Amino acid sequence: MSDRLSGIRTGTPRLWWTLAVVTVLCALPFYLDAFWLRIGLFSMAAAVGAVGLGLLSGTAGQLSLGHAFFLAVGAYGYVWLAGEPGPGLPTAVAAVLAVLLAGAAGGLFSPVAGRVRGVYLGVATLALVFLGHHVLLTADSVTGGFNGRSVPPLELGGFSFSADSELTVLGVPFGAEERLWYLGLALFALTWFTARGLLRGRPGRALVALRDSETAAAVMGVDVSRCRSAAFVVSSMYAGLAGVMIALSFRRVVPDYFGLVLSVDYLAMIVIGGLGSVAGATAGAVFVTALPLLMTRYADQLPLVAAPGTTGGTVGPTEAARYLYGAAIVLILLFAPDGLHGLVRRLRARLRRRSAPPPTAATSPTPSPAPAARTKEPTP
Repeated sequence: MSDRLSGIRTGTPRLWWTLAVVTVLCALPFYLDAFWLRIGLFSMAAAVGAVGLGLLSGTAGQLSLGHAFFLAVGAYGYVWLAGEPGPGLPTAVAAVLAVLLAGAAGGLFSPVAGRVRGVYLGVATLALVFLGHHVLLTADSVTGGFNGRSVPPLELGGFSFSADSELTVLGVPFGAEERLWYLGLALFALTWFTARGLLRGRPGRALVALRDSETAAAVMGVDVSRCRSAAFVVSSMYAGLAGVMIALSFRRVVPDYFGLVLSVDYLAMIVIGGLGSVAGATAGAVFVTALPLLMTRYADQLPLVAAPGTTGGTVGPTEAARYLYGAAIVLILLFAPDGLHGLVRRLRARLRRRSAPPPTAATSPTPSPAPAARTKEPTP
C-alpha cells in the first residue's frame, strides 16, 4: 500500500509538469511571430527524424549514414502523390502513403541491414544518399530536377493548413505557421509516445540486448536478423514522417537539401542529445536545428560572424553554427558520453540527494551504550 501511495505521489508532479508544458506549447502561436514558429516547426520535424535514428543507432546499435535518403523519400513521396503530375490523391492520404513508402524503402534495404553491421553498414547506407541525390536530380518528371517542386498544402476534413483562407482565433490571425504548429505538435506527440512505448516494451529490450551482444541476444531467443531489419524499417518510417513535416514547413523541396550534410546533422543530434533516449534525441534536434537559424538572425550582433549577404565577418552563420555543435560533440564525448539527457539526469539525481531531509532520530539507529568498565574492589 505504501509503495502504491509513493508511486502516486511521484507521478502527480510529473503529470502537472506535463500539463504545464503542453499548455505553454499550445499557447505559443498566440504570442510568437512567424520566425520563432518556423524554428519550432523545423525543430519538431527534426526531432521526429532524430527519434527514428536514435532507435536505429542508439538503441539497436546500427550505424546509419543514409537517414537523409529516407527523409527525401517521405518528402518527395508526399509531393508527388498529392501533386498534379502524380496521382493527385487527397493530401492526408498522400501523407500516410509517403510514410509507408519510406518504410517500404527501408524494408527493401533491410536484408542488407540484417546481414551487415558496423562501419560496413554505415558505408552501405552512405551509398543510399548519393544514389538518392542522383535520382532526385535526374527524375525531372517526379522530382522537378534541380529546382525541386512546390509542396501542396495539407488538408484535413476541408481545413487547409495554408494561408489561402482567412482564420482568426481569439483576435489573432492564424496563417500557415500557426496552423502547422498544432499539426506538428500532434505528430511529435504521436512520435514521442509510440517511441517510448516501443523502448519500454519487449521490442525495446530486444534491441538493447542486440546492441550489447548479438550472441547473448540470440541465446535469449531474439531473432537477430529479423530484429535488425525491423529496426531499420521503423526508423525509416519515422524519417518518412519527418520528411513530410519538413516539406510542409519549407513549402518547397529541392534535392540539395537531402544530402550527406543532413545525415551528418542527424547523427550530431542523437550524439549531443544522448544515444537511445527519446528526450535526448529531441533536445539534440532542437539544438542543431535552431542554432544556425538563430545565428543567421543575430549575425550582425555576433563577433567574427558575417551577416548574410555581407563580408564583414570571418565565417558565415551556418558555418559558425557547425563549428559550435562540432565542438559540442567533442565536449559531450569527453565529459558526458551519455549526452544532454544523461547530464540532466545526473544533475536531477544530485539535486534530489541534496534536497532529501536528513534522517530523523526515530529512523536513525541508536548506538548501544558502551559496557561499563569493571573495577576491582579493594580487599579489606
